[in-house]
Amino acid sequence: MSRSSISAAQAEAALAEAELLFDEDQIRTALQKMAAEISAQLAASDPLLISVLNGGLIPAGQLLPLLDFPLQCDVLHATRYRGETSGGELQWLLYPQQNLRGRTVLIVDDILDEGHTLKAILEYCQQQGVKQVQSAVLLEKKHQRRCAGVAADYVALSVDDRYVVGYGMDYHGYLRNVKGIYALDETAL
Repeated sequence: MSRSSISAAQAEAALAEAELLFDEDQIRTALQKMAAEISAQLAASDPLLISVLNGGLIPAGQLLPLLDFPLQCDVLHATRYRGETSGGELQWLLYPQQNLRGRTVLIVDDILDEGHTLKAILEYCQQQGVKQVQSAVLLEKKHQRRCAGVAADYVALSVDDRYVVGYGMDYHGYLRNVKGIYALDETAL
């Protein structure tokens, strides 16, 4: 993988001009509500939670302590962005290490945008013989470009069609760690 096409100072400047959409308290409340929904549906199913790297790392890390039932965890890394602001061909960098056959699987990611990555991950899980696969995303973008038939089973927050960063979502590989969700100024992109 190559180094980011922008500097840390440029990322910081973009964040300085960004609009706060959701603060930490709003995100925490939304994740608590989503965790209650997941618990009601999956607590008795011995689920395997799979975080999609890199973006799903922070939402999954915040969600896990809120799920008060036995579960196992794994990760996968499938990406279309590779540090850029628009997606290309899907590249699988890491497959889950756990056997998925016969399991209830919950995929956790940062954002559902057009849905190409989620669609491919769900298809992969089905090919591995899962009993059931569901998905949970921190943020869902509202627009008409979604892949046909792709939807998240659990959504914490929704946002208009804007470029967002923070809580796992990045700008050229930066700003994933921002405490809150921000919309970048479109003219800066």
